[in-house]
Amino acid sequence: MIRVLLVEDQEIVRRGLKTLLETKPDLQVVCEASNGQEAVEQIEHLQAEESPPDVVLMDIQMPVMDGVAATQQICQRFPDAKILVLTTFDDSKYVSEALRYGAKGYLLKDTPSEELAEAIRSIHRGYSQFGPGILEKIVAHVPDSEPKKAKEPPPEFADLTPRERQVLRMIATGANNREIAQSLFLSEGTVRNHISHVLTRLNLRDRTQAAIVANAFISYLEESDSVD
Repeated sequence: MIRVLLVEDQEIVRRGLKTLLETKPDLQVVCEASNGQEAVEQIEHLQAEESPPDVVLMDIQMPVMDGVAATQQICQRFPDAKILVLTTFDDSKYVSEALRYGAKGYLLKDTPSEELAEAIRSIHRGYSQFGPGILEKIVAHVPDSEPKKAKEPPPEFADLTPRERQVLRMIATGANNREIAQSLFLSEGTVRNHISHVLTRLNLRDRTQAAIVANAFISYLEESDSVD
């Protein structure tokens, strides 16, 4: 059972989300909060009882303390916390700040319930999760730097297999695991394995870093893909 802390300031929306989530046999909303400060206090309470939530579903725009500030506090004090931001706002500033402070994913509130449930499961397993177009916004706002202008990628790229380079190239476009699997005629489990290998070989922390690095050397990835 995946224990979820639901953070949402609008009661009617919070009730709706709770109802949707609890139709899934493996998800349980163990606690609710109407603002970021309450979320921090709820986690403190659950941690003290040694029963912390597995995933925090976090709204962004809330009174008292917004979701970005709450994400920062929670991740600083409880490094193992797994936060999935769920909001109506896809502004790149919110996305970047929430992820910089430690959020593991970012979805819009109009995400279908089945996709939301699967995103929570994915975050619980340790993966990142982004809604359509979100990852592109992150990459688009990465400042230009010398590595992006470099003709040749870091030597670690030579350790990637042709298939891993293909997967990395698709991560750069914002494709999720299902889309990568369908495009490359692989299972989603195989795609996850390839991504894990890519992160290890390139010494990257997560999918977000992989997307940024891949975008910096997208020409190399496209050229090597065409050669292979």
